[in-house]
Amino acid sequence: MSPARDASPPDTAPPDAAPPDTGSEFTPLLRDVKGQHLLERRTGWYARTITVNALGLAAVGTGMALLGDSWWVLALAPVLAVLCARTAFIGHDAGHAQISGDRAVNRRIGLVHGNLLLGMSYAWWNDKHNRHHANPNHIDKDPDVAADILVFTGEQAATRTGFRGWLTRHQAWLFFPLTLLEGLALKLHGFRDLRRRQGRARLVEGALLVAHVAGYGTLLLTTMPLAHALVFAALHQALFGLHLGMAFAPNHKGMDMPDPDSDAQKWGHLRRQVLTSRNIRGGFVTDWFLGGLNYQIEHHLFPSMPRPHLGLAQAAVKAHCRDLGIPYAETGLVDSYRQALRHMHEVGEPLRADI
Repeated sequence: MSPARDASPPDTAPPDAAPPDTGSEFTPLLRDVKGQHLLERRTGWYARTITVNALGLAAVGTGMALLGDSWWVLALAPVLAVLCARTAFIGHDAGHAQISGDRAVNRRIGLVHGNLLLGMSYAWWNDKHNRHHANPNHIDKDPDVAADILVFTGEQAATRTGFRGWLTRHQAWLFFPLTLLEGLALKLHGFRDLRRRQGRARLVEGALLVAHVAGYGTLLLTTMPLAHALVFAALHQALFGLHLGMAFAPNHKGMDMPDPDSDAQKWGHLRRQVLTSRNIRGGFVTDWFLGGLNYQIEHHLFPSMPRPHLGLAQAAVKAHCRDLGIPYAETGLVDSYRQALRHMHEVGEPLRADI
């Protein structure tokens, strides 16, 4: 593995390049988790979560109507951004079939929470996210580490010139400011993806996306003056994007990246998911703020595991990794950002050195 791809945290030992019998490493853990019934659905928990979130959204809408003529209405924008992040987490869980064993039910929940409430394409996100889960941090197969505005390896950085080169040189400093645009970017990706959809799927996805834009615009323009509406929308979308960025940034950035050119590094499911993921320590507030994604290792090992079970599975996963000598990365929230930003800063170092 080249140095640019070896992004393991300094407090973990490098994994064995070719562990023996990798295909069986995951089986005992899966048996243990099934024995604890942790893969069983939590329909009641999700019903309550969806209901509380819907009531929160309705309350904010009512508050906008009551305060719309005052600039105090802007105080509701951060609240709405947080509730929209909860909405995204519900859509995420539906995409992983955590909510129901019925695929159609999960899809309907995903369409409502993604397309209708957030204006982002559930089908586009689900396809992209499933490819990420299949090969996390794999430079050729994971769309989340493909060279785009940000890059994650020295090989990617070496090809950057002009404005993209400038972005790469400063990407660690620009990361969180760029997340302010993520809410709008998700909407644009959704509409662009409609071109590759066909038939009924395209009609349903498109109709719900249009309904979101029309409904969001109508809510703003009927509850407050135009100036208030523009500032509210900008603040809401920026904070929503920042919240999502803060939830997803700690998960994989700066973790090990499998070398696609190495035949020796053919990891089984357990190592492929554990070595590329990072957990975040914390209690109830951390679980709530990150939507359960702070248990990133457990989530990647068991994507269909309901969110409230992820923390319950952690002890078994930790013990299994310890028995196999596999590093289990876990850190605090602030340090996770530090590790991710440090990795992005190091990737851009060669371009800064050339100036």
